[in-house]
Amino acid sequence: MRNNLVDLNNHLFEQMERLNDDELTDDQLHKEIERSKAMANIATKIIDNADLGLQAERLKVEYGRREINLPEMLENKK
Repeated sequence: MRNNLVDLNNHLFEQMERLNDDELTDDQLHKEIERSKAMANIATKIIDNADLGLQAERLKVEYGRREINLPEMLENKK
């Protein structure tokens, strides 16, 4: 299974929907909040990694290569 930033975006919006569920008990809401914190932490790392790959490609183009090869995670192949 290959994930990309579109998939990450979808997961984060799904988590927001779970947090917005009015029928959650206090305990369930607490668990979803903890899950959200973990997901946000991981999402930040994924985004930082994608940004680093994009910066590297920009530098390659700036110093002689003409085409940009996007990192795989930035490509939307579905």
